[in-house]
Amino acid sequence: MGQGGSRAPPAALDLNPLPDELLALILSWVPGRALVTRCRPVCRRWRDLIDGPTVWRLQGERRPGLGATLAATRLCPPPQWSRICLLEPFGRNLLRNPCGQDQFSHWQVQHGGDGWQVEENLCPVEGAPAQTCFVSSFRWCVKSQLVDLLEEGLWEELLDTYQPEIYISDWWGARYDCGCKYSICVKLLAANRSTVIAEFQAGPHRLPPSSDSPYHQLSHRFRQYGRGVRYVHFLHKGKDILFWAGHYGTRITNSTVMVKLNREPGAGPHESLTVFSAS
Repeated sequence: MGQGGSRAPPAALDLNPLPDELLALILSWVPGRALVTRCRPVCRRWRDLIDGPTVWRLQGERRPGLGATLAATRLCPPPQWSRICLLEPFGRNLLRNPCGQDQFSHWQVQHGGDGWQVEENLCPVEGAPAQTCFVSSFRWCVKSQLVDLLEEGLWEELLDTYQPEIYISDWWGARYDCGCKYSICVKLLAANRSTVIAEFQAGPHRLPPSSDSPYHQLSHRFRQYGRGVRYVHFLHKGKDILFWAGHYGTRITNSTVMVKLNREPGAGPHESLTVFSAS
């Protein structure tokens, strides 16, 4: 006890005498961001452990969602381990604000007619992060977003050599009282953001009014797209078919760009699918 009855602060725990295996086990319980921002700068030994596979593999055993990322790290140089495992670029939607839950943030928007509007879904979409949607007007309303694959946690060697599948998806539909048109164009771009390495286009598709207001899913898989892909440019547009003032055009939600490691043996370089189903 200190003077006046106060308790002395506990002595700092010295982890340096511990073997690497035990130190890695302790570090694996630290949240990923704190590992990188607070633990990694402590000393060279800690930096080397955090940049290597052991700490993250131990975390992965307790975090099922990290499995795809851990499977990919065998393809990346060791200094990338901490960055890749922190960002987890595989199996998540790389598009920001896919349902309009944050209005138009992260989207480049062109307002046609009375412009885009965000509304509640008339029909829920299973698995969507929010039950809201973008609604277009009586002239073409266009939205686009540019995904920087390196910034999201991928790396050049993986994109050029392994060429993981890039999956895109969109949910779109008509109102119960007015039909609509819809079109999409997704491009895989080189580092200069202008050279197109691969491209997918669909539409314009036309839908009549629908009493149950179902969404229709359109999806496409980019495979064997070639070297040099660094960006994904995602663009879609919609409008109504009756030229009504207001927001009676295409409803769009849960737009997705996702990088996947799994590839079916013998699959062709491109595969697209339009599924017409109520969600």
